[in-house]
Amino acid sequence: MIRVGILGSTGYTGLELLRILSGHPEVEVSWIHSERFAQMSLEEYCPAWKKRSNLIISGREIFDRAGEVDVVFVALPHGAAMEYVPELLKKTRVIDLSADFRFQSPTTYETWYKTSHKAPSLLPQAVYGIPEIYRERIRNAHLVANPGCYPTSVLIPLFPFLQRRLLNPLIVIDSKSGVSGAGKKASDELHFCEVDESCKAYGVGTHRHIPEIAEQLSSLGKEEYQVVFVPHLLPLKRGIVSTIYVILRKDIPEEELLSLWEEAFAGEPWVRVFPKGYFPELKWVVGSNFIDIGLRKVGTHNLVIVSAIDNLAKGASGQAVQNLNVMFGIDERVGLPAGVLYP
Repeated sequence: MIRVGILGSTGYTGLELLRILSGHPEVEVSWIHSERFAQMSLEEYCPAWKKRSNLIISGREIFDRAGEVDVVFVALPHGAAMEYVPELLKKTRVIDLSADFRFQSPTTYETWYKTSHKAPSLLPQAVYGIPEIYRERIRNAHLVANPGCYPTSVLIPLFPFLQRRLLNPLIVIDSKSGVSGAGKKASDELHFCEVDESCKAYGVGTHRHIPEIAEQLSSLGKEEYQVVFVPHLLPLKRGIVSTIYVILRKDIPEEELLSLWEEAFAGEPWVRVFPKGYFPELKWVVGSNFIDIGLRKVGTHNLVIVSAIDNLAKGASGQAVQNLNVMFGIDERVGLPAGVLYP
């Protein structure tokens, strides 16, 4: 059995990790952590776990037990994770779900996250954790930087086209997300009465996933890409739909583009390519680790791509467990939810 610990277990991503790992036949959750709710039982904190778990939430004492586990999932807020990861790495492997180790450049991180990076020396060894793109590097990684939810929805469908340098360097992305993507911290703008029966753009030109997307596009495409990214908040709990607008360098038939996808993702258990004329919807992915993708050409050079993921699963905790499977040589389908919460 692979023994795991979860640092920051009471947030949405931490609880989603517990949901997924509870069905993983090769994983044992040894301890869970939350300094705010330390010494409370998991079922007391979250009654959904009644008769399902006898885990007690630990506080800072878990750092003395880091060596007891094979890997620690760090589900702490941005800025907090990097305070703990260096010490954890001395004892075990780490999958970090924050943004603290996603960037190659500490300057980029500091510019967009408005805080000094406390462990810049670890950035070169951190592997960006999209298995469909970086699987071979993830296998031997000791520190995996789990990607952001929006970047996951964008980078996977673009990857085969970036490899072949088929795209002009302007990428326009319109994404819509459920409210759980903002985490559990209370705020006026996420109040039920503010979100219900509404849809709004936010972080226009300022969202922190812009530099993450741009850095990965440029790395994968071997040239600098300009990103125009506008996220929107939907009155839903979970899920992301991204519509991506790109310009092809040459006229390529739609059927050929779909074939490139089919070829690139033929062995990928969590990527579903929709046939010509069909497009993803949230109701087909929520609760699962799938990413669904579809496309349509408009005119000779304009290409519209639509993707859908569950932001807490493939966009966060599901992808983190997929990374665990890669790191420990387990079939990537094992323990991950394929069942969709429909209706």
